[in-house]
Amino acid sequence: MPKLYVCPLSRLPDTVAAAEASHVVTLINVGTAVTRPASVAAANYLFIGVSDITAPMQDHILPDRAHVEGFLDFVRAWGREKPLVIHCYAGISRSTAAAFIAACALRPERDEAEIAGRLRLASPSATPNRRLIAVADEMLGRDGRMVAAAEAIGRGSDAFEGEPFCLDLD
Repeated sequence: MPKLYVCPLSRLPDTVAAAEASHVVTLINVGTAVTRPASVAAANYLFIGVSDITAPMQDHILPDRAHVEGFLDFVRAWGREKPLVIHCYAGISRSTAAAFIAACALRPERDEAEIAGRLRLASPSATPNRRLIAVADEMLGRDGRMVAAAEAIGRGSDAFEGEPFCLDLD
């Protein structure tokens, strides 16, 4: 049963170990120190250097089509035999957007609102980065439904960092 786990940077080693994950995606500001867990092969690790922003900002990297394309290529190549962990700094915005994007890409027949609702149930603090979702929505041909679903679940509860959670793809 394929599973996506989401966590903050501070909980990455523990989440990878507990989930027995084979793959990891990091979405974090360029220059942030991140150590790939030793149990994850270099070929099974993707670093995406983006800021948690939704509009251009000086000295920050706005998520764009190339970032989402690299993410989608990585997720589609993941064999799904073992879990995939996605993390950002706080485990609230970039990583929850990526988990939502992955679920929509890997399960194109599933309703975006249902996936977003499951995301909200799994993580009360999830506040998916709207820029990442908008780019993916266009690339996946979801005609605005991903954006609408993310807007429908709204901003998550306030938190310094999110609790690790699992989003089951089945």
